[in-house]
Amino acid sequence: MTISADELLTTTRSVRKRLDLTRPVPLELVKECLDIALQAPSGSNVQNWHWVVVTDPDKRKAIGGYYERAWRRYRESAASAGRLFADDPDRAAVQQRVSESAAYLAEHMGEVPVLVIGCLTVPALPEGNQAGLWGSLLPAAWSYMLAARARGLGTAWTSLHLAYEHEIAELLGIPGDVRQGVLIPTAYYTGETFGRAKRQPLDTVLHIDQW
Repeated sequence: MTISADELLTTTRSVRKRLDLTRPVPLELVKECLDIALQAPSGSNVQNWHWVVVTDPDKRKAIGGYYERAWRRYRESAASAGRLFADDPDRAAVQQRVSESAAYLAEHMGEVPVLVIGCLTVPALPEGNQAGLWGSLLPAAWSYMLAARARGLGTAWTSLHLAYEHEIAELLGIPGDVRQGVLIPTAYYTGETFGRAKRQPLDTVLHIDQW
């Protein structure tokens, strides 16, 4: 697949309903994407990230079960995607589609061929704003997702599993000083390709020199 940088950045979508649950994903391809992810910046060049790649069917099923339980709670909360912007007909319709696709992923997370969990070695989580901490994981995780997109793989950034972080850590043998930050389902996608998403105009969120 040949794709320009601009097209890659504007068409890397959250893939949920279009994940191909039946087609195996070669581990070497996942490792190739992660090798690219390791070129991302890391705070103070610590590189304290770890990547747990889950392909075992029983473990994927167990993680999927935890994810679905967390989804059910989230779906009923005020922060649920389907409940947002209810007073804006245009955005409400989009939110309903997002909610439906998120529900589909929750029901099928355990069937996704590869689950990638990005982690950081952290002796203790700091109080207050943690942007500086997770800023050492997010760029690398996004680089993984971009590399996957360039290779015909679909992904989605998810974090609902963190409601069961301890249970999943036990399942996978993750040490106590390692914290999970993201769960990235990874699979080939169905259909042709992806287009640009509808976003709010830049001028509605841009602030120059002051708010």
